[in-house]
Amino acid sequence: MSSQDLDGKLILVTGASRGIGREVAIAAAQDGAELIITGRTMGALEETDDAIKSAGSKATIVELDMADTPAIPRLASAIQGRWGRLDGLVANAGMIGPLTPVSHHEESVWNNTILINLTAQWHLIKAMEPLLLQSDTGRAILVSSGAASNPRAFWGAYAASKAGLEALGTCWAAETEQTNVRVNMINPGATATLMRASAFPGEDPSTIPAPEDIAPAFVTLLSPACTLHGKVVSAREMLGL
Repeated sequence: MSSQDLDGKLILVTGASRGIGREVAIAAAQDGAELIITGRTMGALEETDDAIKSAGSKATIVELDMADTPAIPRLASAIQGRWGRLDGLVANAGMIGPLTPVSHHEESVWNNTILINLTAQWHLIKAMEPLLLQSDTGRAILVSSGAASNPRAFWGAYAASKAGLEALGTCWAAETEQTNVRVNMINPGATATLMRASAFPGEDPSTIPAPEDIAPAFVTLLSPACTLHGKVVSAREMLGL
């Protein structure tokens, strides 16, 4: 068990089939949370589920492609019907897409990057906010990136989507100031994931933190004791990595 107390809390983690989402789900389970995990690959979700069971908790698996935005309110409706609330949301699912000059982006790639990283996240906020408001300590984490505030060449679509996500999250936090919901954005920093490897194929993954090294920062933000609100948090700074 970690130092945080998520015992009995219901946490939804998107993109939990691998990488950061998987490790956050496992870390939350180790801290006593019950999980709802989503992803596009059922086999990988089942592996995450096995790890959650090994941690002494349980999970509900939902095969979900974030591009299927009508499925998001259906998921919220199912959560409402079964539990009537949601104590934590980790909006982790995202994509980088091909790295190319802004003027060379194919329209389909641009549209899909903005859809997954921004538009689908708005659908998630819209659908899950009523459930978070039913919790005494609703906590929401939107996963951002250093590219949002430090954009670089060839990262145009991804950087724009993450900058938009931070703006969206900041507005949402201002709107929930007088509620029990706490909304924060987190920048994991360079982390050894398959997504990172696709962008930096020559990088030695042993030189950067692994997803399990980053996960405790998410658990801290999910804790009922967390009072941060409307912040963009650096996971590496929080953990001293």
